[in-house]
Amino acid sequence: MFKNYLSLFSLFAIILFSCKKASAPPPPQINSFYKTVITADDRKTITPEEAKTYHVDDVYQYKYRTGNPGHYEYNYDVKGIDTKGDSVFGNINTEGKYGAGILMLDTISNIEINTEWVSHGKLKACDKKGNEYLLIVK
Repeated sequence: MFKNYLSLFSLFAIILFSCKKASAPPPPQINSFYKTVITADDRKTITPEEAKTYHVDDVYQYKYRTGNPGHYEYNYDVKGIDTKGDSVFGNINTEGKYGAGILMLDTISNIEINTEWVSHGKLKACDKKGNEYLLIVK
């Protein structure tokens, strides 16, 4: 009887120690349409993923909003001045404190800018040449 238990225990031990642990599958990669950096081209088109969350609200100053809570991307029409005092206008996308877009002057069009909120409705912008602009949301 003791031999039967010993044989059973030995068989169990062999099976237990000979089995390899199954490695866990790699974690799924989360595909997100949220970009880490907003670019000037973001304002040109709305992706199919963004179209699912497209929202317009006439109470607020943005033209439209896409995304989900905590990751909203807003589109604004802006106007302002450059360091020379010339009037500029354009369109930007922002997410959080930063954004990007396109400005136009009377003589120059399509100046790519990066923006940063400085207070409610006011932004500071800089183009690739280092020119600065003070903007407000229309």
